[in-house]
Formats: sequence, structure tokens, C-alpha cells
Amino acid sequence: MGKRKSNQRNSRIQPAASIDEPHEPDLARAFDLVMQLMAIPGKTAQERQVADFITEHLRKAGAPASAIHTDSAHRRTPVPGQIGNLALRLPGTMRAPRRLLSAHLDTVPICVGSQPVREGELVRSANPKSGLGADNRAGCAVLLCAAIEILTRKLPHPPLTFCWFVQEETGLNGSRHLTKSLLANPQLAFNFDGGAPTKLTIGATGGYRMLIEIEGIASHAGGAPEAGVSAIAIASLAIADLHQSGWHGDIARDGKHGTSNVGYISGGEATNVVTDHVTLKAEARSHDPKFRKRIIREMEQAFQRAAKEVRNMDGECGKVKITGHLDYESFLLKTTEPCVDVAGQAIRSIGEEPQHAIANGGVDANWLTAHGIPAVTLGCGQKYQHMVSELLNVKEFELACRIGLRLATATELK
Repeated sequence: MGKRKSNQRNSRIQPAASIDEPHEPDLARAFDLVMQLMAIPGKTAQERQVADFITEHLRKAGAPASAIHTDSAHRRTPVPGQIGNLALRLPGTMRAPRRLLSAHLDTVPICVGSQPVREGELVRSANPKSGLGADNRAGCAVLLCAAIEILTRKLPHPPLTFCWFVQEETGLNGSRHLTKSLLANPQLAFNFDGGAPTKLTIGATGGYRMLIEIEGIASHAGGAPEAGVSAIAIASLAIADLHQSGWHGDIARDGKHGTSNVGYISGGEATNVVTDHVTLKAEARSHDPKFRKRIIREMEQAFQRAAKEVRNMDGECGKVKITGHLDYESFLLKTTEPCVDVAGQAIRSIGEEPQHAIANGGVDANWLTAHGIPAVTLGCGQKYQHMVSELLNVKEFELACRIGLRLATATELK
């Protein structure tokens, strides 16, 4: 932290020891907020409506307009968005390192149309065709709840940044293209996403995405099929090769582990034409960067082999073009990392025990850590994310709100 610029500012800062008891959030208000947030449509790149909702509630709670900021991440993402990352920055009332609490704004498309309804201690969508959107509107609500409590009750707190990231669901693009100054140099970072609130995700896999273009040779499928080279046949052979050789799906080789998936395929216009073009999208993941590269190499070789195998009567074969990029690199924090230690203390302070976990999917903490901000991820009670059966466990969500407020007010030791 840099030196304070004025004695007047110093005079307002209290030592952390002046806090006597941990603060408890208004859980009824928190539940009302999450129910409203889950009902707002806001898939990736279309987050403005939910960002406006959060901004409106921050302003009503007393946040000055000068404390609310956005960046231009949405102009640098592969799919242009409506708005960039949203942040609330608050100066501290005590001498302490700045803390970051983060969550992502967007949902997967299946959650558009969510109709949240409570049934006992669970919330689901009453719309059978939509997911709930608790991933990650529950995280958004945890942050908003903590900010409102601090603003309306004037609670003592360290310097704080609350950040709501855009475009997490399609490759962590909001946190990837973050303007780092938006966060104001936090020293401790806590990211809220899916799962149990007592689960501390200290590491996550790295992901690589591929675009595969297959060029065949068109011909009449009835009159001269022998003249054609089917791009669909090439794609099918390649995928079958990967499956049979153990390089598609869950992959374990020589003590290494990873996954791969061909998740999208498109091509062809008519059944009477030998298809001359197919587009596929695929991914490879592993916590081990070297093993991930091996998976990528095996996938590339399978498609190249298949292209040479499918030939027409003249001996002509198809062509394959493969491009790809690293979506996010893997990371693993030590259990002694300050953010992990502090998050564990917050969980213990409410009578629970933290469990350390490593994720096989990416989280915004991947890019925060890559930006030089080690971040631990906590859940908010979401279950069955990205499915129409998605649920929010109310008790676990309430625990997340309690943990979030303790982290935001630095009362995890009280």
C-alpha cells in the first residue's frame, strides 16, 4: 500500500481492533435480492440489465456515483458486450490491506426465462425450460448484500473493492480482459461462484479451445458419390479415433489427467450432396500444461490422419485447418496463501470447517491469479449449475452472505 496523501484522511482511519463483534447481514433482504437477481435475464455479453440493478441498489444504499466504475473489457472480448466489468471502490475506515470480493454477472443461455420459486429450503425455476441462474446471481447477491450492509449501517471496514465480472461463462473473458486498475491493487481476493460456501477452491484447471475447419470435395451423393470427399466422414473418423484411443472425454495417461471434448459440429446443406465443409469446436483441459499440450497434439493428429484416409476415386483427400487459443491457465494456491487463510478463518468464525478443493473447470480466479492477484473461490449454495434442474440451497446461501460480510468487514477473527 502506498503512503496516505493527507493527514485529514489519516484522521478518519480506525485500527482494526476497534471492532468488537462480527456483523450479521439482513438475511431476509439478502434472499429478496437473490430472488430478484435470478429473475433478470443476462446471458453472456448481455449483462447490462443486471449491472443496472446492482448499480441502482448501491446508489440507494448511499454509494456515491464517484465510487462506482466500469471498464471497457466488453470491447476487447471475442463477442462484443453491452457493458464492462462493474466495480464499487470504498476507502477504508481502518488501516488494512485492500480486499477484493468478486462474482460474475452473466448466466448461461438456458437460464434466460428463470422464474425463481422457493420450496422449503431450496429455490428452483418454475419455468421447466429454464435453469435457475443461481450461477452466479447468488454470488452477485452475496457481494451486493455485503456492500449494502456496510453502506447503510456505516460499518467499519478495510479498503474494499467489489467487482462484478462480465462474460465468465464463455471463457472467463471479463476477468481476462480486465483493466487491472479498476480493482485498485487489492492484497486479498475472494471470488464467489458455484458450490458450497465452505468449499475453498484453491486451484483450477487450464483450458484450451480449438476451431477445426474440414474441407472436403462436393459431389452428387447419388450420381457420383465416388467423386466426393465427405467432410462429415473425416470428422466422424477423427472423433471415433479419439474415442477408441482414449483421447476423448476423461483422459488418464502415465499418472497425468485431463479432459477433451468435441462440443460443436456443423456442416452440410442437403442429403443429396457429399458435404464439402464441416466446422467443429473442441476443447482440452488439464491442470498440467504439458499434458494439456499432449492432448491437443493427439486431437490435431487424429483429424490430420482422418483427412488423409478419406479419398475419392482420383485419390484426392480433404484438408484440415485447426486454430486454437488458451482460454485460461491452470493455477494452484498454497494453503498458506493469505487469502486462503483468511477465508478459512471466516468460515470457522461461523462454526463451520473449510474444505480445500481443486476445480476441473475455470473460474475468474484463474485470471485474477494470472494478473498477480491470488484469489480463493467460495461457493454460494448453487447445485446442478447449467441445468434446468439447477437449485439454490437457501441455508448455504445465507452462510455465504455471513462469510461475505465478515470478509468485507475484516471480522473473521472475532
